[in-house]
Amino acid sequence: QVHLVESGGGLVQAGGSLRLSCAASGGTFSRYAMGWFRQAPGKEREFVGVISSGGSTRYADSVKGRFTISKDNVKDTVYLQMNSLKPEDTAVYYCAASRSRVAGTTPTAYDYWGQGTQVTVSS
Repeated sequence: QVHLVESGGGLVQAGGSLRLSCAASGGTFSRYAMGWFRQAPGKEREFVGVISSGGSTRYADSVKGRFTISKDNVKDTVYLQMNSLKPEDTAVYYCAASRSRVAGTTPTAYDYWGQGTQVTVSS
């Protein structure tokens, strides 16, 4: 059983930056694809980006060029660096792990989820 804990959320002004972290335990971190999703009030959970076990990344069009996913296989942690934040980025952000080394963009492709961390971007 993999346990995921996100941190780093908060309140930031538009144009600012935040870095989210997701610490994993209980599994072989380096074998998993790690994804980030977000969910705004009244909306469905949406894909933000994913990093495969080999380190390749893929992003939603809405965050491409602004967000960067990286990971540290020694610390068993995945990061989401968010720059040039916009009010529409406001959401609860979740990290997720997939036993597939290259996971997809839908929530059903992931096996384990964190509890989420709130990101609020003020205008």
